[in-house]
This record gives sequence, structure tokens and C-alpha cells, in this order.
Amino acid sequence: MSRNDALRATRLRAGWRTIETAAIALTAHGQQLLDERQFTVSARTWRRWEGDRPGWPAEETAIVLHDALGRWPEDLGFTTPPGWIRPEHHEEKGPAGRRAFVSVTAPALVAGPVQPQHVDPALIDYFQQQLEGHYRADMFLGPHDLIGTVSAQYQLIDKLVRCAKGETRQGLLRVGAAYAALVGWLYQDAGDMDGAAFWRGITQEIAMRSRDPHLIGYSLVNQAQVRTDLGDGHAVVDLCEAALDDVDRLVPKVRIMAMQQHAHGASLIGERGLVDLLIDQADRLLRRVDDDLPWGNACRRTPGYLEVQRATCYGRLGLGVEAGVLWTQVLSGVPETARRDRGVYMARQATAAAAAREPDQAVELARMVVPIASETRSARMRRELVILERAMRPWQDAPVGRDLAEILGPVTEGN
Repeated sequence: MSRNDALRATRLRAGWRTIETAAIALTAHGQQLLDERQFTVSARTWRRWEGDRPGWPAEETAIVLHDALGRWPEDLGFTTPPGWIRPEHHEEKGPAGRRAFVSVTAPALVAGPVQPQHVDPALIDYFQQQLEGHYRADMFLGPHDLIGTVSAQYQLIDKLVRCAKGETRQGLLRVGAAYAALVGWLYQDAGDMDGAAFWRGITQEIAMRSRDPHLIGYSLVNQAQVRTDLGDGHAVVDLCEAALDDVDRLVPKVRIMAMQQHAHGASLIGERGLVDLLIDQADRLLRRVDDDLPWGNACRRTPGYLEVQRATCYGRLGLGVEAGVLWTQVLSGVPETARRDRGVYMARQATAAAAAREPDQAVELARMVVPIASETRSARMRRELVILERAMRPWQDAPVGRDLAEILGPVTEGN
């Protein structure tokens, strides 16, 4: 039996007489199994599966196929990739097999009290230095390889906070809030918005306990980042305005963070003028950033930081030509080693090219992004490619559209 016939025969045995019926049925099954309303399998994806080159589904999709049809993808004619291990054989398995790498909440919810111990103040500097290394590693590796490491260090900091006293305790609270924020970001980049929201909440709790106004503002911006990814522009604006309520007490860096995130909220509700106003105001503050805080230093570390935000906002507003010009400028300053960031930016540049009716350029950019998305496993990058796929629908039946579908197949299966 040939590769495409295996899946077709199983589909027919399940009573799914057409590809369209199968796609609808598997979507409904997956949404219930994973408790994830965004899980979808399109008829186009299923048609590809029954073709000569079915590719390989995402792990969650493989789980849904097995649950619905009783067979794993390698038994359905899919081409097994190197290193594939069935989820039933993973040593660490979360609910419905969704989280094989680490439990989301456990590091933040350790029951106390803990055994008393002396806590040396030098540990604050140690954790701060480690934090900068984690930020750099995130640029190179993506989220999955770091979540366990950073979560474990947060858990240790939490233990030490319970034993420390005075200024040492306050210093550990501050650094703990920064670690919680990074864990939240890693979950967000991995596409786990539940995990991201949980850790953003932990960040805000620790920031409030520290009584540090800069960290409290930072934690509100972190919450706004989650709302940006959820497309809730009004919530983003509310949170950023709250962060800026006592603006005179905030260091310039936190004000810049709140202003640029506020601009993202403005773009979500269609206010282009406010986007430019906020980014321009933030730009005037950049030269005043001189604090030694170990967290929130993207405005120092990221080349063209504010123009990245402006270009992203322009893309949301459908300003393809303007966004494309900015992305060209930004990418000229981003090092090749920052693969995750380059991949995200190029995916957004491709969508801007589609909006500017330059489909060939969009496809060439997508061709460069897909290997980076596969390597880093960044859900944020995959989401940008799904947005590109939608933007290219006017050309879906043209040769350039078919080229894009083939290029994106390995990373957009199940979306």
C-alpha cells in the first residue's frame, strides 16, 4: 500500500468519506482533546497528507491523529523524521502529552516552609550575572532548551527568599521577579499562552512584594505583552497607561518599554498616529538609559529596537510598503547569530511584502525563515508564518502560492 493510500484507507474506515469531512472532524477532535480552540487542520493540509509528499505533522497533531484514528503517523504513511519518539515513550509527559519538557507551575508553587539557611548577599550578583547569560542564550537557542534551566533557578531563588533577611531578601525578590519574567517570555515564545500568563502573574506578585516601582512597571508591561499576542489592544493600552501612571518615578528604560508596548496596543485598535507619537517619544528617551538594572535591557541589546516595534506595528496596520522599508533597515543591523530574532523579523518582512503586492519577495523570505523556525521551534515564528500564509491567499492558486504552500508545509502543519 502506497504512502497516500494508508491515510486514505484509515480515513474511510473512520467514516470520513471526504477530505473536507476529515479535516472538520479532526479539528473538532483535537480541540476537545487538547482543550485548545485554536487547533485546526485544514482540508488543504489533509490533501497534502494524502499526496506523494505528506511531510510530518506537529507533535500535538500526531497525538490527535493517534487518539482519533488509533494509529501513529508513521503507521499512516507519513515520512518519519530523524529522532522522532512517540509521546507514549517520553519519560516526562504532561496532560494529554502536551508538555514533555517541564511542568509549568511547579517551580513557582513549592510548599513551605523550607529548612533555614544562611543566604550570602553575593548570591544576588551571581543570579544577576546568570540572567544576562540567559538573555543571550535565548537569542541563539529559542525557548525550549532554556525553560527548564531558568525555571529551576527561579525555584532556587524562591527558596532563598524564604530564608533571607533585610536587604538581601529585597535584592533576591527583585532578581526573582526578573527570572519569573524571563520564564514567562520563554513560554510565550514557545506558544504556551497559559504558561506565559501564569508566569507573568508570578512576575507581578514578586514585583509587588519587592515594592520596587521600576519592577512593578516592568511587570505590567509583561502582562501587556501577553495581551498583545492575544490581540486585545484595549487591555494593552490599559496596562501600559497603568505602568506610566507614576511616570516621574520610573527610570527611562521602563518608560521606553511601556511606551513601545502601548504603541502595539494602539496598532491593534487602528491608531497609526498614536503609534508614531509613542515610538517617537520613546526614541527621545533612549540616550538617557543609564541604569544598571540587569533586566529589561532589550532596548540596549537589540539593534534598531524601536524601529523593530514601529515596523511590527505598521505591519499590523497593513502598511506593507512602509513596514518593508523599515524591516530592510532593521535586518541590516541584526547579526546572523541572532537567528531567532532574524527569523521573526524576516517573517514579518515577508508579510509586509505580501501586503505591498510583492509575492515573489515574500516567498523568497519565507524560504529563508523556515529552516530557522524548524531549528529554534519558536511558536512565535511559526505564528508569523501562518499570518504570512493568510496574507498570500490572493495568490494561493498561482505558481507562487503553490511554492509557498510547499515551503511552509513542514512548519505550519496543524494550523
